[in-house]
Amino acid sequence: MSHRSFLKQLAAVMATAVFAGAGAAAHADDIKIGFNSDMSATGSADFGISALAGARQAAAELNAAGGILGRKVVIVERDDVGSPPKSIQNTNELVDNEKVSAMLGGVNSGNMLAWLHIVQQKKIPSISPVATATDITERYAKTQNYIFRVSMRDRDQIALLAAYAARATKNHKVAIIADTTGYGQQGAKDALEILAMHDIKPVAVEKFGPKDTDMTSQLNKIRSAGADTLIVYALADSNAHVMRSLEKINYFPVALASWANLSSPFLRIAGPELASKMIFTASITEDSSPQSRALYDTLTKGGARVPTYVMAAQAYDSVKLIAAAMEQAKSTDGDKVQAALDDLQQAKGVIKTYEKPFAPGRHEALSVKDFRLVRWVDGKVVSVDDEVTKAITPADLKL
Repeated sequence: MSHRSFLKQLAAVMATAVFAGAGAAAHADDIKIGFNSDMSATGSADFGISALAGARQAAAELNAAGGILGRKVVIVERDDVGSPPKSIQNTNELVDNEKVSAMLGGVNSGNMLAWLHIVQQKKIPSISPVATATDITERYAKTQNYIFRVSMRDRDQIALLAAYAARATKNHKVAIIADTTGYGQQGAKDALEILAMHDIKPVAVEKFGPKDTDMTSQLNKIRSAGADTLIVYALADSNAHVMRSLEKINYFPVALASWANLSSPFLRIAGPELASKMIFTASITEDSSPQSRALYDTLTKGGARVPTYVMAAQAYDSVKLIAAAMEQAKSTDGDKVQAALDDLQQAKGVIKTYEKPFAPGRHEALSVKDFRLVRWVDGKVVSVDDEVTKAITPADLKL
């Protein structure tokens, strides 16, 4: 599709995109896609708000082109307020009362893991456009698995960070620091394993509590060990406090982290100058292609809140994949849509055109080869295009 054609398509639905699936009364013949995520309560709420905007935009475009199977698409959203019990309640309501044909799941891996059994038992095809825990797509991998993902699996992110670390370190001294949450400690474990594949044993592995704001003690130990490269695995606010702690001791190794830093608390707490010193992962930026820029402009000019564009793009693509599977299956039946996703031939998204993105036993639409390294510059997330990045080869991306 040409840039001009893409812009025309987006313009055609611009006026209605913000309202697609929001508040409008659904009719019995509509195809409902559930959206269950935190959008108000935790530091990850920005991710949920952005993902909802992307899902609505995709639904608006589909409806402007005649819907799915000639039927209107409606996004039915629920806020899980960061609570696993609430996320379970929402899922039951969406599945049993709203009769959704598919689900998009939340920003918090723990919450999504809490309700996976419901959609698996009820045969509701579900895609995670944000949550990254490996177990989301692997829990039911040995059965007819209804859970898919269009997001950045943690271990794949770490593979890219480790590849950069191995190339960037000048003294072969890499360190790890992570919070004590399950997220942080699994990240640290993955980093240890993948660095070992690069023949690197970290000179220090430190941890801190998720509410800690001063990590100078741990960072002084890392500095004393001689590390010139540091992998940080924690959520956005903690990453910001790590950067502030590095500033306190005037120690600035190459700092690498996950896409958690896309969240606005990182930029707000660290400040623009410190934020720019950390390199992290993303699947797309608003300027990575003409189509991406057009989608971002349409979302923001249409009045949608998009604090974290990556999540909007991944949710947008998730809805397009669901639509393509339903069209291929010529049905919204859960079994048939699941089988169609497993055998999907092609679907056009904004991150990429997906060619056979899934297969039985492989439910990740994105992999490390689809990721990029980015940083904050002047309030925007931009791609890192330095000599280290250019030197990374496919052989460096070890899993």
